Amino acid sequence: MKALKWIGCAAFAAATWIPVALADVITDWNEKACAIVGKVGPGGPGHRFMAIVQVSVYDAVSSITGSGKPYLAGIDAPRGASVDAAVAAANRTALLELMPGEKEAIESAYQAALAKLADGAAKTDGIAVGEKAARAVLARAAADGANAADTYMPHTSPGVYVPTMIPVSTSWPKRKPWVMDRADQFRPGPPPALDSDTWAHDYKEVMLLGGKNSTQRSKEQTEIARFWEETRPLVYHPVLRSVASMPGRTVAQNARFYAVATVAVDDALIAIFDAKYTYNFWRPITAVRHGGGNKALAAEAGWTPFVNTPMHPEYPCAHCVSSGALGAVIEAELGATPPPVLSSSSPTAGGTVREWRTVAAFMEEVRMARIYDGVHYRNSTEVGNDMGRKVGALAAERFGR
Repeated sequence: MKALKWIGCAAFAAATWIPVALADVITDWNEKACAIVGKVGPGGPGHRFMAIVQVSVYDAVSSITGSGKPYLAGIDAPRGASVDAAVAAANRTALLELMPGEKEAIESAYQAALAKLADGAAKTDGIAVGEKAARAVLARAAADGANAADTYMPHTSPGVYVPTMIPVSTSWPKRKPWVMDRADQFRPGPPPALDSDTWAHDYKEVMLLGGKNSTQRSKEQTEIARFWEETRPLVYHPVLRSVASMPGRTVAQNARFYAVATVAVDDALIAIFDAKYTYNFWRPITAVRHGGGNKALAAEAGWTPFVNTPMHPEYPCAHCVSSGALGAVIEAELGATPPPVLSSSSPTAGGTVREWRTVAAFMEEVRMARIYDGVHYRNSTEVGNDMGRKVGALAAERFGR
């Protein structure tokens, strides 16, 4: 693995986009959509939005090409309907609903795409198919429970102050999954007991390597920590593009690949928040300042993590469930074919590009990054990654079959 500096507009993908080499209409639009959806901020919503977009695209493409079973009811696509027009229309319709504040950018990208296509029935029919596919997926999304009322009850005693910021994604466990049967389908067992050897090891490790002023964390580890402070699709979808841009791949293959990957990540986040709010395990900043709940462990009253702690319970690791889901989807997609060099850039690392020669190396780096960040324990990263791999394998098996 090596890190490089990326000079160019793509280093600022949160604000703009540029096409990538060998990109087809699917990867081209995916990059545009990621840049637009990236403005929604960190956490689960962006991944949910991208799943909605990519399932819309897949349903439009599969309805025209007959290359797979649409996720929702099939659309009666006229013979000869333009796939490119359908992809553009599916993206536009979904993005306008999800990101109305970005209307100018969305319309600009849409009109530019249509201008490349000849006028006629193929173009008109393709647009109609794309719009219909997106509207159906949006209707499903409107009823998936993501916008349910927040009823989280802080854990406290009468009269005792607690921080007043409400944790995020508390309603996620109640959402309707894409491919899982239920939110707790892959719920793991509880985190390690506070008197266990596992807890003692993990506590000491994160205290030493994850502190803001750590002298034990190497320069390379610090660079990894900063890179993976980013959690939006912006940092994950370039990894998918490494595969989607391989020679010989078709539009239909990439439409399904992106849909499977985004659905896998979104379902994995449903699963992880189910576990998080079941166990409500403390973050390192709380544990270290209180001595880990174990008399054999030392407390550090002023300890602070390298990055800001996400506003939800610690166990298991959400970043790790996302990377695990993507890793499993990539492995299923490629089968026995060796993966290309996987790469991505991160806005939180100034546009630095990192590369991974194997899927395993990619997932391992994400796991270790959250320890270096000071926000997760090793056991939590391993459990989260394992959950993600299970969800990813399920998505690859079920989606579009």
